[in-house]
Amino acid sequence: MARDSWQGVLITGASSGLGRALAELSAAPGVTLYLSGRDAGRLDAVAEACRARGATVHPAMLDVTDAAAMAGWIGEAGRLDLVIANAGVSGGTGDAVEPPEQAARIFATNLGGVLNTALPALQKMAGQAPGMDGLRGRVAVVASLAAFVAAPGAPAYCASKAAVQRWAEATDASQRGLGIRLHAICPGYVRTPMTARNPFPMPWLMTPEQAAERTLSGIAAGRVRVAYPRRLYALSRIAGALPPAWRNRLMSQLPAKPADP
Repeated sequence: MARDSWQGVLITGASSGLGRALAELSAAPGVTLYLSGRDAGRLDAVAEACRARGATVHPAMLDVTDAAAMAGWIGEAGRLDLVIANAGVSGGTGDAVEPPEQAARIFATNLGGVLNTALPALQKMAGQAPGMDGLRGRVAVVASLAAFVAAPGAPAYCASKAAVQRWAEATDASQRGLGIRLHAICPGYVRTPMTARNPFPMPWLMTPEQAAERTLSGIAAGRVRVAYPRRLYALSRIAGALPPAWRNRLMSQLPAKPADP
């Protein structure tokens, strides 16, 4: 389905990285963008870049872990053809036990923040008339290829990404009958300020623009799971299928922190 049917687009975590690239790629005359982030300066810069492409932009300083604020923001927006729950955080542990506060922060953002975005969006879309593509709307959640590998050095990160990936794919089955689609976005390594600090090789590293193009193309093609790059996806599935004891021994020899998409 052509992307030009998406006239109302909402993206969280839009102030940098993949979120910024998604916002700029979605920007066009006739498109209204609702963008959230936690860095005012960077968010304003993204908004200006999108306006230069002809879009109408409504930026909002929001924390996705604030359920009431997210519900209010989404409920007050205009028609939403596409919502992308992109905001996320990561954290590695090395050989140490994951600190409780780190695990709680990761789950609060990567799982709670996604649901705080997706659930109000689904409720809003259920009341919308079908758009030019015949759908009431689409909701995409940004997971990761880490969703398929239980890496011992990043337990909360992998688990939170697996949770949103499976939630989106399962929920798509019931929402289709309502004219709403869900998509689980599972990127590999994306070049961002966060991944720039990684002291290890990142195979098939992509630019944010490459990842954004693959993301929107997969959504437009109607794929429930949009996983890329293919070779790293295949390796992730193989690693995830290993017996846990074997996988843990293998993964313990690798760097602990997966890249945050």
